[in-house]
Amino acid sequence: MTQVTERGTPLSAAPRAGVRRRSPAAAACVVGGAVAAGLGLGFLAVLVIVLWISSPYPDSGPGGALHLAAGLWLLAHGTELVRYDTLSGIPAPVGMTPLLLVALPVLLMRRAARLGSAAEEDDEEVLPAAAVFSAVLCGYLAVGALATVYAAGGPMPADPISAAWHIPLVAVLAAAGGVWGARGRPLGPLPSWIPRGVRKAVVRPRYALALRAGAGGSLVLLGGGALVVGASLAWHGAEVQASFLSLTGVWSGRFAVLLLALTLIPNAMVWGAAYALGPGFALGSHVTATPLGFPGAPGLPRFPLLAALPAEGAGSPLTWAAAGVPVLAGLAVGWFAVRRAREVSSGETALTAALGAVVCGLTMAGLAAASAGPLGSRQLSEFGPVWWTTGVAAFAWTAVLAVPVAVAVHAWRTRPAIGPGGLDADEAVAVDDRWHDSGVREVRWAALRKAAGALVPEMTAPVPVPPAVPAVPVVPVPVAAPAVPGRRAVTVVSGLDLDPGLLAPKPVAPAEPVSAPLAPPVVGARVLARRKPPPE
Repeated sequence: MTQVTERGTPLSAAPRAGVRRRSPAAAACVVGGAVAAGLGLGFLAVLVIVLWISSPYPDSGPGGALHLAAGLWLLAHGTELVRYDTLSGIPAPVGMTPLLLVALPVLLMRRAARLGSAAEEDDEEVLPAAAVFSAVLCGYLAVGALATVYAAGGPMPADPISAAWHIPLVAVLAAAGGVWGARGRPLGPLPSWIPRGVRKAVVRPRYALALRAGAGGSLVLLGGGALVVGASLAWHGAEVQASFLSLTGVWSGRFAVLLLALTLIPNAMVWGAAYALGPGFALGSHVTATPLGFPGAPGLPRFPLLAALPAEGAGSPLTWAAAGVPVLAGLAVGWFAVRRAREVSSGETALTAALGAVVCGLTMAGLAAASAGPLGSRQLSEFGPVWWTTGVAAFAWTAVLAVPVAVAVHAWRTRPAIGPGGLDADEAVAVDDRWHDSGVREVRWAALRKAAGALVPEMTAPVPVPPAVPAVPVVPVPVAAPAVPGRRAVTVVSGLDLDPGLLAPKPVAPAEPVSAPLAPPVVGARVLARRKPPPE
């Protein structure tokens, strides 16, 4: 006979019911990942179709535009494309990823993971984080595989090997960030397969401070890079305008060039930061632009951002001024690495600042690697900053400046408190004790009475204190022995000499009246009648 639960469901069917309840949620997560990928593809397809319709040379047809949109979507994930229609006939790789396009798939994937981790109703069962992550990732990668196959028939197909690891990398990072944000951004506990020493070390406050300090230094470097690029664009304004107008004469083409320049602005910020750090960025196989000099690159294509390159020749004080950007970044890392607590030692603060410099170096190395890539073959095979030199330079600049700054700020914040008159805390306490001496109290009381006027009455005569009443000695009460028939009861008290005069009450002299002026009557006071206590 089959056993039945309280709700009337057979026990053999109870686990299957839980699986059935979870299956629609998992399917919804898979669909959410596919929709996230489809929205990114659709946005780029609409943009490319609009540009194709407005172009005066729509000879490729809508199929070519859609193939190009799929290629751009793959390029937004870092996938390397291959261009076959070149003047030399040699296929040219296109591997420079516009960093602004990366934000589109990351935001959509993160949103899909967050929606999959949230329950629409209170009684709805929420899938585990691993299940949501896997389901969303499967839906996204399925659409990515179809887009890779579809783009292979277009003018710029994707490299299959590059697509095989770039698309999963972006999807995994974005989905993990979405699930982590939906769970409330917990910092632990870490998985049990991680060594215990590592799990205990990660939860220390120094690592959170190091991440904050490294992020602050990276933001300062990126902001400084944007300032360097903006100043160079303003300095070479005429060359930038001439380059922009010479590319095309129709408004649709100029609009496309403007959109491309806008998507490459984050890349230009990273390049400007690498330029300020010292290693600079490559503009070909043997050409590098640094603050110390720029030999020139005659084979560069016409583009507004490339027209803002520094002048050929040795560096000048104007280019050397870019070194102020990493200096500010080092100061920022040192400032954010100091804890508010006073019990932290200076050695701990220095270690936190050094870890913040490591985080800043790793962040800049990753951004340099993402912003660089080939734009062709031969001379354009190397384009952008070298990731490892940029990371080492960012770490060296920030570590040299952040550690002493952090120690100095820590010493300033933990200095002894200074009291009035330039005294430290102990001397200030001693002065405060002397201020409450008896003589000082009398002077303060006189000043207060003088300022209060008639509110504080002045005592004309001291109030006499009545003499103390002598204490009556306690006389032990003799305890009579029990009466015995035929004998007389005798009470014996030994060791006590009674004086009858001590038991008599002493007269107390009446207290003399106090001749003191009364305080002026208080206007508006309410007098309450005294109530008699209730009889017992």
